[in-house]
Amino acid sequence: MAKLKSKPCDICSNLVNIRYRIQYTKQGDWVMVCPDCWEQVSKNNLYYRYGGTWKAKSRN
Repeated sequence: MAKLKSKPCDICSNLVNIRYRIQYTKQGDWVMVCPDCWEQVSKNNLYYRYGGTWKAKSRN
């Protein structure tokens, strides 16, 4: 069974298999966040912008 190549969330640092590329601050820096952090920072946020989804791939 192959393991998934997880990566850390830029906000909480938890290793996750799905991350969203977003902007959520006035500075507009792109970050990769987990679904939990995405849900928190995207609500009622004037600076929020979605830029794509990253999904973990299997390691061979």
